[in-house]
Amino acid sequence: MNAIQKSVLVGALTIIIYLSVVIITTPALGPLDAINAAFQLNAIVIFGMGIGVGVQIFLSEKSKLLGCKLNIKKKAFGGNSGSTAATSFFSFFSLVPLGCCGWWLYALSLLPSVVGTGISAVLIEHSQILAYLGLAIIFSFNGLTAFKLRKEKRAQKSETIK
Repeated sequence: MNAIQKSVLVGALTIIIYLSVVIITTPALGPLDAINAAFQLNAIVIFGMGIGVGVQIFLSEKSKLLGCKLNIKKKAFGGNSGSTAATSFFSFFSLVPLGCCGWWLYALSLLPSVVGTGISAVLIEHSQILAYLGLAIIFSFNGLTAFKLRKEKRAQKSETIK
């Protein structure tokens, strides 16, 4: 499987997993209604996560093909995974008022005991902004990885010329 195929597959799987969580945690709505609500509120986040993870896989595969010495998987992919999880977590909060993701109401009720009431209120009130911030982090890691990959490629090219 080439880099593009693998990145598209993993990106699509990211979207499918997100929508599966929406369906599983929304017993009050039918699957299509839950997915429709998720897309109406979080289309940017849903597609952003899929694209961001897909791009990271693409960069990782390209670095392998070029024989680069980048440690992408450990640092950037780990950071991307954490950002993707945080982005998903915050994006689910915005679906709760629509009847979506009812399970997250339970998670939200536990939040004050974990992080305190004030922080919980800020997290819930600004969940959409935090989800977008998570996307920004995902794409920042991708940009950093692409920059390192390009720098390594130039270094290899200059060594070959010598």
